[in-house]
Amino acid sequence: MPGRNHRTPFILATIFIDAMGFGLVMPVLPQLLMRIGGLNLSQAINVGSWMGLAMALATFFAAPIIGNASDRFGRRPLLLLALGLLAIDYMVMAAANSLTVLFISRTLSGGFGGSYGAAQAALADTTKPEERAKTFGFVSAAFGVGFVIGPAIGGLLGELGDRAPFIAAAILAGTNFIYGIIFFPETLPADRRRGFDWRRANPLGALRAARAVPGMMAAATVLVLWQIASLVYPITWSFYAIAAFGWSPRMIGASLAVVGITIAISQTFITGPAVKRFGERDAATIGLIAAISGFLMYAFARTTLMAFVPMIAISLQSLVQPSLMAMLSRRATPETQGEVQGIAAMAMGIGSVVAPLLLTQPLAWFTSPASDVYFPGAAFVVAAAMAMLALIRLRALPRAVPG
Repeated sequence: MPGRNHRTPFILATIFIDAMGFGLVMPVLPQLLMRIGGLNLSQAINVGSWMGLAMALATFFAAPIIGNASDRFGRRPLLLLALGLLAIDYMVMAAANSLTVLFISRTLSGGFGGSYGAAQAALADTTKPEERAKTFGFVSAAFGVGFVIGPAIGGLLGELGDRAPFIAAAILAGTNFIYGIIFFPETLPADRRRGFDWRRANPLGALRAARAVPGMMAAATVLVLWQIASLVYPITWSFYAIAAFGWSPRMIGASLAVVGITIAISQTFITGPAVKRFGERDAATIGLIAAISGFLMYAFARTTLMAFVPMIAISLQSLVQPSLMAMLSRRATPETQGEVQGIAAMAMGIGSVVAPLLLTQPLAWFTSPASDVYFPGAAFVVAAAMAMLALIRLRALPRAVPG
């Protein structure tokens, strides 16, 4: 079939650009908020936190709609539409001269990012069930590398002005949009599509759909818990590293790069063989145990050396998400892969909404003068507790038959 060899590269590029585009603008977002809103740094942080919450909510509501629509109309039109709108949205942000426009545009970018589920469904369409964990490992690697590279490049582009990273993100999304139009084929045949139903294409409908499939709701719950735990790094690391080790921004950036590269290598070369050897549930179990160990080591780390030792455990935690995504995929039929991946994206969205509240508040309290105990590792204790709950729920899951 023409374009067959372009399926996976296009999908991985889409996910990479989503992650990279998000990271590209982060270094300049505070300065942009302060400049166009006349805010001080504290006010800009507050606006940025609400902006992040709005993005997470937009993804939460958009993911099941895009996933269900891709089951009805095919993966190609939904992915191309999301990419095209994302490119336009970044250009709007590059030209924004008011906080209202910037806030709305940033929120919409979260909604367009809900195409993550449709992208993974496109991979599931053409991947054997036993190979999906390995394939989803490539997806996670693309996201991880994009998330790490984005802030580094965004910081460099920020030297050219606080609009430059937005323009770069728009160019990336637009380039991939053109690539997809020319080369990306449809992955869902017409005879495997189903009707679009608004009762299923919303968060409550998606939850009902999840409950209708044995083990689906439980698997989604594991994903929510793991999402909360895993976000301890992007949400708190910069603050934790200063509070615990007194690191400079350069050291923080270098450590994030090491973490991202370590996870990407693990997801690319370890996930597939590990799942083949142990199975999806046991591979996820190994990853969760490693993650809990790493979280607890960071909770009590007090030297730079102790900060880098747990990265061995971090590399193994890369087994968790691809294995969970494959377990969810096995519980879907060929006609409902988009819906199921939308449920997965929605579950991750719930975790993204809850995580800042659960993780940042303990860190803020235990590093404040009001606390009798100075404990910058508090957020990692919370993350370890969430990962432990995920492990307990995972081990109670029934095994799924191939979807």
